[in-house]
Amino acid sequence: MVDDKAKYTDWSQRADIKAELKVDLIILLAENGYPPVDRDEVYKEIFEQAENFKKYRDS
Repeated sequence: MVDDKAKYTDWSQRADIKAELKVDLIILLAENGYPPVDRDEVYKEIFEQAENFKKYRDS
């Protein structure tokens, strides 16, 4: 999912792509019962991990 959304070179600068990624991650997490308690900090950490995954994997 991250690779699909991050296929554009400027993906980390585009709010529309980042918003789509966040929504897709929230849906995926909800389908799998995570996090057990909704907290914004959990989602923020997951979004940062997804962005770092793509940024540093391609370096």
